Amino acid sequence: MEILSDKLELIRMSISFFVPELILSIGILIIIIAGLIKKENLSLLSFFSLGIVALSLGYGVVQTRQHILPVNLFVGMIRVDGFSGYLKILIDIGALLTVLMTWKNQKEQKHLPEYYAMIVAVVLGAHLLVMSMNLIMVFLSLELISISSYILAGFSFSRKGSEAGLKYFLFGSVASAVMLYGFSLLYGLTGSLDFSSFIYHQMVKNPPLFLIGGFMALVGFFYKIAAAPLHPWSPDVYEAAPMPIVAFFSVVPKLAGIGVLSKFILTVNIMSQSAYPWQIIICIVTILSLTVGNFSALWQKNVKRLMAYSSIAQSGFLLVGVATFLPQGIHYMLFYATVYMLMNFLVFIYLQQFESQGMHEISSFSGVGRSQPLASIFLLLGFIALIGLPPTAGFMGKFFIFSSLWESYQLSGQSILLLLFIFGLLNAAVSLFYYLRIPYYAFIKSGESNIKTNILTFENLLGLILVISVLYLFFSPGLLMGWINKINFAL
Repeated sequence: MEILSDKLELIRMSISFFVPELILSIGILIIIIAGLIKKENLSLLSFFSLGIVALSLGYGVVQTRQHILPVNLFVGMIRVDGFSGYLKILIDIGALLTVLMTWKNQKEQKHLPEYYAMIVAVVLGAHLLVMSMNLIMVFLSLELISISSYILAGFSFSRKGSEAGLKYFLFGSVASAVMLYGFSLLYGLTGSLDFSSFIYHQMVKNPPLFLIGGFMALVGFFYKIAAAPLHPWSPDVYEAAPMPIVAFFSVVPKLAGIGVLSKFILTVNIMSQSAYPWQIIICIVTILSLTVGNFSALWQKNVKRLMAYSSIAQSGFLLVGVATFLPQGIHYMLFYATVYMLMNFLVFIYLQQFESQGMHEISSFSGVGRSQPLASIFLLLGFIALIGLPPTAGFMGKFFIFSSLWESYQLSGQSILLLLFIFGLLNAAVSLFYYLRIPYYAFIKSGESNIKTNILTFENLLGLILVISVLYLFFSPGLLMGWINKINFAL
């Protein structure tokens, strides 16, 4: 009886740290019920969804800013710490921006209650994933994200959307099966599902099969962040899905995946004491992602497919920070993740505005720089940030992660890190050629675009906030880095 009361006390204590996830869970039910009761009131549904995510975000900020020490919840299944707390904030901001993008064109979106419920479900899964410290929790969280994402991918309700959703599902099922088999190998070798058990079994027993199990587990994580060679699903899914969902996919699941990947790889690497070449594996995938994403984007004519390959390349840049295997590299990865979220949504907000005017191909942007100058300038700034040019925060983000990569090379002397450094810089230069194609058509090419828009629009207000954020983090990155540097990675 005493053991049961102790467990109940642990659960009660865990719930007090689990409030953001409870808000999201209850929010899914509220959205569905509100959709049944107020089916025609689209603004109410959007307001509920926005309020639920904002409430989760607000509580998460307060919780994270308290600088609480790592706390294991629910018998070690998940953990609240600074790392997961910061990523949850980014995930919630990404979801907020997605809801705002949808709110602007909500009359065009069918089945809005289910649409918002799936978005919040992905956010809940992303929260649980970045907090996971147990393989069962990792798998359940990934499946919650994946199944909801498969449904959202087909929300254009077109033949192309159905095909993309099916392709997403088939690729995801294979990746999940491989990952789950890898988990079973790790469990069979260690007798435990907790991340912490991997450290002991590598240091003491060092079984060769551990490398195979760990590599198969990484397959699921690489798939979720659209890293090459597990990327073929993304161009078709991005092309067919609604624009807010494309923006959502490019940020939220990616940040959740990179978060759990970082924790898993730092655990199995045991501070560079592992006998297995985990760093080489991460570096190879990073080089592939950068090269495939950037060079494939050069040949794209469709805007969404261009951004799909951009997302693959950006996964590579995020992985650069992980590949350093240094706490500083992870800190800089978090800074770049923040900047990536801001500049990516800045681009997608205006791509959605132009898409509503019938501009789906890059060539259709001819002349819009003269007819819609403010939107075109903000879009240009977003692309400049994605390239990594000053005076945008994209430059600072790339500068930070490559400086940590160079430091890692100097400390370890691993030639693969030098190769990654060279490939990363070359690919950053390649991105210049495809990111500036749309601005080239908008400002240089002559066209027949005579559409005039009001400067005082919702998109321009939201775009102005994002532009200020991207410029501010270039001139003053210290405030954000000061917060990030307080995050520790004690496993």
